Amino acid sequence: GGEVKDLLLLDVTPLSLGIETLGEVFTKVIERNTTIPTSKSQIFSTATDGQTSVEIHVLQGERAMAKDNKSLGKFELKGIPPAPRGVPQIEVSFEIDADGILQVAALDKGTGRAQSIRITNTGGLSSNEVERMRQEAEVFADEDTRRRQLADLTNRADNLFYSYEATLRDHATVMDEATRADLDEKHAHLRQATHSPTIQLQDFQAAIDALQSALFAIGSRLYRESMAQDTIDMNIPESYSYTDKTDDLNSVDDSDTDDFDGDLGLDATVTADYEAID
Repeated sequence: GGEVKDLLLLDVTPLSLGIETLGEVFTKVIERNTTIPTSKSQIFSTATDGQTSVEIHVLQGERAMAKDNKSLGKFELKGIPPAPRGVPQIEVSFEIDADGILQVAALDKGTGRAQSIRITNTGGLSSNEVERMRQEAEVFADEDTRRRQLADLTNRADNLFYSYEATLRDHATVMDEATRADLDEKHAHLRQATHSPTIQLQDFQAAIDALQSALFAIGSRLYRESMAQDTIDMNIPESYSYTDKTDDLNSVDDSDTDDFDGDLGLDATVTADYEAID
């Protein structure tokens, strides 16, 4: 028989590691079969206005939804300054040393506040338990994919509702009746879709696209009108006595354009109070 030389055995993570995010989704940070020691970080943000804390729920497994994976521990990062949703940047870092000990830290990049947890039982599962969890992930793959897609669409819809409210707050006075009626109709249709237990994914997606397109159209029109007004202002002769008559037009500032960002992604559960940033 042949002689085997220089055989190197490497320890790897038996299952993926990550945290629970918006919509009770399991967001992986370190994939299974990653060689250890290793480290990786990802940026997350708040999902509600004025949110001052986040709970980091650390999980291990391969399923799409948090509740179907093994919970390893939780900790809370407090003292986040109140800000609009999506503004704070929370860096979550995973580090596994050569002994398989996991350190998870959360850092508010705006204030420097940090909190962490040390988990020593990431390798506590038997080989049979690991294999069972892997097989369950395969058996429920189709169901998990639909649940994950539904959660993602729900998060997108929630972002559009946020943009809808901001649009009405900032620009309702410059919308004609037809535009407002169309926007309200698409908003109501999407609200209905989010509460339907039997909604088809393609119908949900269509309702999202409809409201998003309506919001984009309003934002584009406001931008064009604002640019046109700026051009008129620049062309007024110095000798002309100018009186501001732009009460019927609000220019779109940076915060307004952010409202039309159609993607990004909390319900009442305390373990899902922040969202991943792609």
